[in-house]
Amino acid sequence: MSRNFLGSPFVHQKPIFKPFKNPEFTMSACVHSSRTEAPPQKSNQEIDDHLFDSYVKYYRPNFPDLVPRVPGSRKGSKGFHTQTQTLVDESSESPDEKVDDLWLQMKDEARLDVEQEPILSNYYFSSILSHDSMESALANYLSMKLSNSSLPSGTLYDLFLGVLMEDQEIMRAVTDDLRAVKERDPACISYGFRSPCSGYSPGAKIGRGILFDHATGLVVGETAVIGNNVSILHNVTLGGTGKVSGDRHPKIGNGVLIGAGTCVLGNVRIEDGAKIGAGSVVLKQIPARTTAVGNPARLIGGKENPVKLDKIPSLTMDHTSHISEWSDYVI
Repeated sequence: MSRNFLGSPFVHQKPIFKPFKNPEFTMSACVHSSRTEAPPQKSNQEIDDHLFDSYVKYYRPNFPDLVPRVPGSRKGSKGFHTQTQTLVDESSESPDEKVDDLWLQMKDEARLDVEQEPILSNYYFSSILSHDSMESALANYLSMKLSNSSLPSGTLYDLFLGVLMEDQEIMRAVTDDLRAVKERDPACISYGFRSPCSGYSPGAKIGRGILFDHATGLVVGETAVIGNNVSILHNVTLGGTGKVSGDRHPKIGNGVLIGAGTCVLGNVRIEDGAKIGAGSVVLKQIPARTTAVGNPARLIGGKENPVKLDKIPSLTMDHTSHISEWSDYVI
């Protein structure tokens, strides 16, 4: 089974991230972009900067009836598509109602799994079905993962539950993260928390609507900042250069996509909506809505006139657009 319920070490931290100009950009929703076909490229003059900035500013979370429209996708048929993927939230649900709705979906999925795999009934009952709220299930999971002989799970459960019940902003961020994984990861067929096999420092500031795809080999330095709606693949390092103390780690903007095996080193900024190709080594600032590839990383289109993206790369998860414009690689 590919469903993994409960577990991200980041969810208990309140996501406070507002160093970039668009703090309202808060969550992955739905995209209509094939992962096998690159979108048509426009010249820089044809791209409407105002529309892109408006999209980033007014993007809103939680559209339970909208799902990606990837051709052949199992995730449904409703969706949207405009030139710049502009979206207006017409939902009448409050943020708290959306948390509750997602929890009901998780319980329904757990019941279906129990019907298909009865041997897992005890696991699903203890982790999902015995709880009356997402706060309770998450508090239970965290307490079980972090307890030891000197710090019993019961004590931790009460502590975590109190924090989660008191601060609903944490639970809204948890919901954003759950939806981000479901909507961007084609291998994820159900909602649920996943446990990344990664190294990070508790000092790092991490936003909401985050996808750690495959969630292995991730290293995040203690002074790093990750914005909202960021997608990061496996074996990514957000590290220091090894010769600087203090604030020495990368700052990742909203809507950024970082490909597998990438190293971003030093206190450099990856601006909003940028894309970093797999295996790149980034040592300098990457402007907004540009694509950087290589070791050391260079901008597609060149420094003076880089190709500008007209879609949010972390949502489209498109890793290969514009290859023909800079590479003659053949097999």
